[in-house]
Amino acid sequence: MRYTPIAKELFINNRKRLVNELKPGALAVFNSNDIMPTNADGTMPFRQNNDLFYLTGIEQEESILLICPGFREEKKREILFLHQPNEHLEKWYGHKLTKDEAKAISGIETVMWLQDFESTFQHFMVMGGVEFVYLNTNEHYRSDVVVQTRDARFIDSCKTKFPLHKYERAALVMAKLRRVKQKQEIDLIQKACDITENGFRRVLKFLKPGVKEYEIEAEYVHEFLNHGSKGFAYTPIIASGKNNIVLHYIENNQTCQAGELVLLDVAAEYANYNSDLTRTIPVSGKFTARQKEVYNSVLHVHREAMKLLRPNIVYFDYQKEIERIIESELLKLKLISETDIKNQDPENPAFKKYFYHGTSHMLGLDVHDVGNMHDNIQVGSVWTIEPGIYIKEEGFGVRLENNVWVGEKENIDLMKNIPIEAEEIEALMN
Repeated sequence: MRYTPIAKELFINNRKRLVNELKPGALAVFNSNDIMPTNADGTMPFRQNNDLFYLTGIEQEESILLICPGFREEKKREILFLHQPNEHLEKWYGHKLTKDEAKAISGIETVMWLQDFESTFQHFMVMGGVEFVYLNTNEHYRSDVVVQTRDARFIDSCKTKFPLHKYERAALVMAKLRRVKQKQEIDLIQKACDITENGFRRVLKFLKPGVKEYEIEAEYVHEFLNHGSKGFAYTPIIASGKNNIVLHYIENNQTCQAGELVLLDVAAEYANYNSDLTRTIPVSGKFTARQKEVYNSVLHVHREAMKLLRPNIVYFDYQKEIERIIESELLKLKLISETDIKNQDPENPAFKKYFYHGTSHMLGLDVHDVGNMHDNIQVGSVWTIEPGIYIKEEGFGVRLENNVWVGEKENIDLMKNIPIEAEEIEALMN
């Protein structure tokens, strides 16, 4: 394990919170993710299903959690099923969890082997007083699932064998639970932010004209791995010159030229929790007057957004307020005029030529974390703040992004120590 073990109390508490949301007579099942193939006998690195990790802390493939709060035998109200270790597995793939190890990680007292799941599940469904079955799916508003998951296969199988039970959506419950972070989770996100800071400061010293974008990527990953991270929280965006007006530019294969800006949307994960940082810095170590003018406009919007992102505002109302501030800044920058605003199409307002994405998203085990975007912003949730201005005709864009824990009285900027002022960035680069 790369990271300091997480106290099992986090997972115990998460399961208690889940149980409080279930209907009487409920049973819930959560499956691990599959190991996904590449080509021939190759596979992608395994990443655990985040809901299963949230409830157990288990990162091993072919794992299943069964929760049945009303079952008559108290010790079987939570059961974790794991692939049984054997000599062949250990020779080829290394150590697999023992029952005692799984108990220590998860706080689940009853651990059984995977081969016992089918008969156990059958018994619960037929003899356990189960009426409602909570099954898990990926219901993220941006998901586009084209490969059948382990959860999806289980749903098909379950409904075929037990068509008369009442089925419920576990994803709705998990989104509600996961959007409000526990203190232990905040500590892990903060650690990811701190590792990200180390990487960014390293790059500030490294960047100069002639450096390849992928060389910057290498500097980041060295720093991330060296501090116990598994690496990037998401595919890094290292976009120099005109590349930085493209939101999801990931080729990272160009040369950084003197006088250009490079947009760095790069961050680390830690213990499966993510950070999400964007900075835009001058390749030559000093902004031009126009670059700094645009940069400071974005920084102003960023600070106003920090004030507006507060409990009990709905995200989409917050976004409209940010768009009004962006519009005002674009007027100051002479990118749009009052005439443009007066004659604009309401469906395609003038500001959208230069600002064409949302200002914030939730953050946690997923970079774009689960939760209801139409609900009020919750105390205890973590959000990004990432305004930008992208000027195609001038060949550059600027985006700035920090991660914020929404507090009852004030927000806590988890990236407050990461340089953001133009003058501080110039000073560190020189």
